[in-house]
Amino acid sequence: MDDTGAGRFSTENEAAAFILDEIVGYMYAAALRAAAATNLADHLRDGPRTADELAELTGYAASAIHRVLRLLATKGVFSEQEPGRFRLTPPAAALCTTAPISVRAAVLMMTEPAMWRSAGEIVESTRDATPSFDRVFGMPMFEYYARDPQAVAGFHDGMAAWSDVENGPVAAACDIPPGATVVDVGGGQGGLLLEVLRANPATRGVLFDQAHVLGGNRLTAAADLADRWQPVAGDFLDAVPPGDVLLVKRIMHDWDDPTCVRILRNCRAAVRDGGRILVFDAVLPAGDVPHQAKALDLLMMTVLPGHERTEAQFRRLFAAAELSLVSITDVHAMPVSILHAVPA
Repeated sequence: MDDTGAGRFSTENEAAAFILDEIVGYMYAAALRAAAATNLADHLRDGPRTADELAELTGYAASAIHRVLRLLATKGVFSEQEPGRFRLTPPAAALCTTAPISVRAAVLMMTEPAMWRSAGEIVESTRDATPSFDRVFGMPMFEYYARDPQAVAGFHDGMAAWSDVENGPVAAACDIPPGATVVDVGGGQGGLLLEVLRANPATRGVLFDQAHVLGGNRLTAAADLADRWQPVAGDFLDAVPPGDVLLVKRIMHDWDDPTCVRILRNCRAAVRDGGRILVFDAVLPAGDVPHQAKALDLLMMTVLPGHERTEAQFRRLFAAAELSLVSITDVHAMPVSILHAVPA
């Protein structure tokens, strides 16, 4: 018998029971969706409440609310102070709509039916290494969202919420020269660029994305940045605006290798002499080391043609795009790294 994890389980029954425990793990994500969709965290901001009180506030069944919160409390998301009475914990507070860093939109986006159904067809993706999303919905994911304004708004809100968790630490870890023009490539709602500009007052910024995405940007409302940035509409598969520092955050894992090389070549053509390209992505660790990106890699397999990458795989991408990978910097307490590249 393979002795991987030897000592963790004393009997074969315990090892088998572990697997049975794991196969219901998706119900934690389902419970998070229920909590986010019913705004339970918002209703607990002012103090603990019973499931009956929450039912009256939300219009949902008290018994169901109790069961959802009871499961989440086993993970430290909410806490049952006394039977049937729940309070916020720090992770649960991040589900509040008004939290300084709210992940509610990210929870809803990552657990919406399009994601669930694609993950449910993972066996087919395993068979031929192509996204099950395309088979389930009859078209690629980005095309699917482009046809539904409500769905695409939820997608971009969710991606922005996911990114918000990382943006502050990422911006603090960036090396941005004074006076540089920073281009956020595929920057979405501009959360990263906002943090970078505030952390580097002597810089200017360009938020580059498709026109329908730029309309929901956050920088327009930032009065302190009014004269320091501009939106530019376009497609990074075609070209990228020129700049001294190009930011490419959570883009590479969406695409296959040839498309990534195309994007990186466009960035290479746009970066000014002496400039740099900063790619922000997870770098997969070797072996059995746990990492969020190992789960995201399977998500990518079911919904998009891309995948998460190791350092060696990133080096091959950069070399194919005539870029040199100068350094890799881990971002403290975040599952993302900064890959610093320059023209070769």
